[in-house]
Amino acid sequence: MTALEAPFPSPADPDPIPLLLGWMREAKSTAPGWAAALATATCNGRPSVRMVLVQEVTPRGAIFYSDGGSRKGTELRLNPRAAICLHWPALGRQLRAEGRVRRLPATKVDSYFHSRPRVSQLAAAVSHQSRPAPRRPELEAWVDRLASELDGAEVPRPRRWTGYLLGFEVVEFWREGPGRLHHRVEYRRMGSRWQVCELQP
Repeated sequence: MTALEAPFPSPADPDPIPLLLGWMREAKSTAPGWAAALATATCNGRPSVRMVLVQEVTPRGAIFYSDGGSRKGTELRLNPRAAICLHWPALGRQLRAEGRVRRLPATKVDSYFHSRPRVSQLAAAVSHQSRPAPRRPELEAWVDRLASELDGAEVPRPRRWTGYLLGFEVVEFWREGPGRLHHRVEYRRMGSRWQVCELQP
């Protein structure tokens, strides 16, 4: 099946997850990784958004990793709900999802952290994401100093560096249509079932 042959959901499809997983697999075959806009908000509703790499997609949700002390990590700790949006212009598709966010078990986070390139591990260990930075040469010196101190030993994962699972509670499929008559189908989880409806473009 080519990317252009991927099925588009209809109100007759009772479960969006198989279709969602199919879309994600085909999108990944056309480009490395899944880049998504991740939106979080403070407890009083002040939003922020940034790009993250979705590292894994399961029937339960989308997995990404970050510094728990960053702005998004702080917002997720106080208000554990988020939304992601993935856009594939070449395929004329967009996928949105909303849901509750939970931290991943430490064993899974450790496994992924140590699968990353060593230089990425070193950078994560010395950098406190989102905090004011020193001059660039000083930041690079921190990485070099830690590399020298470890002398080839395993880079310890900082306790603040963690992983998240964004559960699928709302999923919207979007496909580009002629004359801006785009196709949109939204699923909302209602207990053990999904409520599905077509949306106007």
